Amino acid sequence: MLRRAIQYVIATARSIISVVRLRAGVAISSGAQRGQTTAEYALVILGAAAVATLLITWASKSHALGRLFDTVIGKVIP
Repeated sequence: MLRRAIQYVIATARSIISVVRLRAGVAISSGAQRGQTTAEYALVILGAAAVATLLITWASKSHALGRLFDTVIGKVIP
């Protein structure tokens, strides 16, 4: 399941990068740097969202958050 999610994120990122490269090429050739900067910010945000999605998927499947919470509460309230 996690492998399929990773493959989906990678495929989505590749298609987004293709679109951004195309648009960035248009922006650079027209001399508008603002469009390229916007595209770069969009890629960073998408990358962060992909990493967050993978982390949340892993944490929910492995019950890591529950164990972490139980450990913290166990140390705070002996």
